[in-house]
Amino acid sequence: MTTQYYTASSIDGFIATEDDSLDWLFPLADINDTSYPAFISEVGAIAMGSSTYEWLLRHAVKLGTVEEAAWPYSQPVWVFSSRNLDAPAGADIRFVQGDIPPVHAQMEEVAKPKNIWVMGGGDLAGQFFDANLLDEVIVQIGSVSLGHGKSVFPRRVLSPGFQLVSVNRVNDGMAELHYRIGKANQAGAA
Repeated sequence: MTTQYYTASSIDGFIATEDDSLDWLFPLADINDTSYPAFISEVGAIAMGSSTYEWLLRHAVKLGTVEEAAWPYSQPVWVFSSRNLDAPAGADIRFVQGDIPPVHAQMEEVAKPKNIWVMGGGDLAGQFFDANLLDEVIVQIGSVSLGHGKSVFPRRVLSPGFQLVSVNRVNDGMAELHYRIGKANQAGAA
């Protein structure tokens, strides 16, 4: 079982624009040409922050509209939020707040033997890292520069905190970097 932060980023290190737009991402690759189909088949639980969750409600589910669609994940989802948020009917959504370790323990119990996906955002992945509970970072780097936005990983991690496992070319617009996190280095991160 592995806890993985799987995401996409611009070449200048942003996962979304300042207003949470992902419009830059979708023209870069067909999701079926990426590692995503194999990745998601090994996921047993998902963690996400409230911005990511609300983006999904607005853009994928379109909650409360005539175009409303089903929740896109069959896995249980833990949403870290201090606010009361709506949930789509039939979705296994668990709203949580507070420290990462006890929630991670719950996620491990449910996910076994599959992996935990820290879906987003970058700060939530950083909190898992701070708690020494993040094992891998898989980031697809898109051939765009946003200039400003939401950081892919808003933490200072000095070498050799991330150990490169693989680099894969997706297409002319995207490459995937897969890193393993050295646990001994997490305690010393600033």
